Formats: sequence, structure tokens, C-alpha cells
Amino acid sequence: MWVFSASGCRWLGAGGSLAVAVGGYAAGTLPVLGGGPLWQPRGSALTVAGAVLAYLGLVLLVAAWWRYGVLLARGLRDGVLATLGCWTAPLLLAPPLHSADVYSYIAQGGMVLSGHDVYGAGPSVLGPGDPGADAAASVGGNWTDTPAPYGPAFLLLAAAVVKATGGAVVPAVLGMRLIALGALALVVWAVRGFGGGGGALWLAVLNPLFLIHVVGGTHNDGLMIGLMLGGVLLASRGRWVLGSVLVGFAMMVKSPAAVALLFIGVMIARGGGLRGLLKGLALPGAVAGAVAAGASVLAGTGFGWVRTQSVAGAIHTPLSLTSDLGLGVGVLLTGEPDPVRGVLQKLGLLLALAVIAALAWRAYRGLLDPVLGLGLSLAALVVLSPMVQPWYLLWGTVVVAAVAWRGRAGQVLAVVSAALVHETQPSGHTPWYGFVLAGVVLGLGLLWVRREPWGSRVSGTLEGAAPVGVRR
Repeated sequence: MWVFSASGCRWLGAGGSLAVAVGGYAAGTLPVLGGGPLWQPRGSALTVAGAVLAYLGLVLLVAAWWRYGVLLARGLRDGVLATLGCWTAPLLLAPPLHSADVYSYIAQGGMVLSGHDVYGAGPSVLGPGDPGADAAASVGGNWTDTPAPYGPAFLLLAAAVVKATGGAVVPAVLGMRLIALGALALVVWAVRGFGGGGGALWLAVLNPLFLIHVVGGTHNDGLMIGLMLGGVLLASRGRWVLGSVLVGFAMMVKSPAAVALLFIGVMIARGGGLRGLLKGLALPGAVAGAVAAGASVLAGTGFGWVRTQSVAGAIHTPLSLTSDLGLGVGVLLTGEPDPVRGVLQKLGLLLALAVIAALAWRAYRGLLDPVLGLGLSLAALVVLSPMVQPWYLLWGTVVVAAVAWRGRAGQVLAVVSAALVHETQPSGHTPWYGFVLAGVVLGLGLLWVRREPWGSRVSGTLEGAAPVGVRR
């Protein structure tokens, strides 16, 4: 049937993306103030209809994406970038989808322009006349008084958008979406630079989790990933200083990018003896640290980002295994879950560090591609973090896609991506049925993986990896 062909998948996915966008006008994360005639909350009947349309569109998009991936795994050569354009275009003018985080970004940009300490207070400090105040009214309740956990480089970008738009909500959201599109282009460049063809791009950027949360939701994780993966690409080509600079800027968007420095160090150290090991351990971090220090001083926001890295852990998210386990054990044993949760969150991070160290050691010994090791490390960090959002999975998924999309790790990450994209409503809320849908998709997907593994005929898989090195 035509619908199962590459062309059919392209247009089916485009239709799904369009349905998601149209449904978002009634059921998306609409602003409280400043939405104009199009981005206005609708009546309850229209909101329900929009949510149903958006969910149906999401199902179509995921189904088209998965079938397209099967065709690529079977050797199909097709214009993946053309498909990416068809699936991205409907989302460009849509209101924010599946998250209100973009309003926090705009409000924090307004705080920078108004001289507020963005690392000491939350968006609630903005007054009615301050730029970004309308966006601050739409910030989710948990984040209204929460200081920014983002680096100064991203805050300067947000401030530039607010200054250019005067803080008007709709233009400011579209300005942040332009940054997200730049991040998309950067990821495409980096993935293709690793030799990743259509299949790698399929897992990295055609991924509905990327389209919905980076393009539709304008999350800054896309920018962090693009800068980080671009830096690792440059390091793999021998330009580790410039690569470390890019990773430093990625850290100044979101701090988890720092994990890449360890694997850049592995690339430098391998085969270089003690001198190479010392060079790999010290120099990438020193270069990125200099970038971070320079950005903190020049931005005028100071080093407050260092102390705000733990603020997100205070907000419970159901996808955090360590937080869920801590709450459950705490209630059962003591009746006061918070102390137990804090202990288990710290133990989870320690375990994540141990996993990262083990993967780095394997990469150093030549048993694992360091780029794949980075992707698996980021995935482990997400699984064991005290706060987990669905789009965090992209940190490791995009990196794994660049070198091992057909390996077992890539296939499992594809399944989890397809599941997690169902977890949140277009409005950004997390209803119980979102977890049910995610669980159903996860179960069916894992059965598919068991019955039809795609194999690992490209370099970078766990077995027989062709390690990426650095030219000296």
C-alpha cells in the first residue's frame, strides 16, 4: 500500500504534524496574557476537541516515523531532509506545545534586561512594566519563584529576543523558536559530520520527541545538544581546542554538556601514554572552564549558575526513578519522604558517575567508541537524575544516533522516544492517561525490538565498534 511507502510516510507524518499544530491553537500551552486573537484560551469544548486532534496527530506522526525508520533500516535511500522539512513546517507558527518552559526563558531574558538577579529570584519579581512580564504570568507554578538553572550564554540569547520583540509574547515565542531551528540545523550538521546518513537523522531529528519538544516546545536542550555534539565532532577530527570551546558554550546553556569533556579527553589520551592521559584529563576541562568563566563575567550575570544547578531536583517529576523510589520508601519507613528521597537522589547521581567513569574507561581501552560512550553516559545520567523530563532523553539519543542508530542501543532509545512523547498533554500537563499511553507504546515497542532487531551494520555499535580517535 502507498501509505506504507517512504512517500506515504512523509505525507502521513506531515498530516500528523499539522494536526498537532492545529490542535495546539485550542489545547496548546497558551499564554495567560498577550496571546492576541490566535493564541487565546478557548471554551472547554474546543479545548477538548483540540486535544483529541493533537493526540491523533501525534499518533500518526509516531506511526509514520516508525515505519519510515523500518524502511531505512532495510536499506531504503530517501530524502530524509525533505521529510524533515515537511514535518517541521507545520510547527513553526504554532503556539508553545507540551510545555510552558518557553515562557520561563522569555521572563528570565526580561529579568536580565531589567537588572534582576536571575540566579537569586524567579520570574515573579517582574513588575507590570518590565519586559517579559506578560510571559512571566504564564510560567508554570513550580517555576514562578525558581531561579534560572541555565548558563549565561542562553540567558543572553533570551535577553536578545526580549529586547528585539519588546517582550511581546507571540513575537518572543517565535524568536525563541528561531533559536530552536538554529539548534536543529546545528544537530543536522554534526550528525552528518559523523557520517550519519538518513537513518542517523531519522533517530536524531525526525524523532517526534525532538520535533515536539525542541521545535514545538522550543526547549533549549536542542541548543545544548547541537553545540555539544558539534564540539565532539571537531575533537574527533583533531580540533579538540575548538571542540572544547563549543562544549564550553553548550555548558553555558545547560550544564550536563560537561560530560562530553571527559570523552574528548579520552580521544586525546588514547595511545598517548602517561603524557596523553594527563593532557586528556586536564586540557579540555581547562579550555571549557575558561569559556564558562569568560561568559559568566562578560554576561554580567555572575557565577550564580553554579549554585542553581540543584534547584530542579527539589521539584518532583514522575519520570525520576530515584525520586519516586525515595518518596515510596520514605512514606513506608518513616512517614517523612523528603530526607529519604534526598539520600536516594544523591545515590543515583553517584551511580550515574560510576557508570560514566566505567564507559569512559572502556572507551580509553579501545573497547567502545567514545562518541557512543558519551551517548550512553548521558542516557544513564538521565535515568538516574533527581529530575527527569521526557525531552531529556534526547541528550543521549541524538549522540547515539550519530554513530549507532542501528545498534540495539539506538533501537531501544527509539522505542523509549516514541513512548515518552505521549506522556504530556499539548497543554503541558501530565495526565494519568499519558503514562498509560506511554506504557502501551513502550511495551509494544520492546516486543518489536525483540522480534525484529535491526542489527548493527554501521560503526559505533557496542559490538565491533570502530573507535573514533583524534588526529595528533
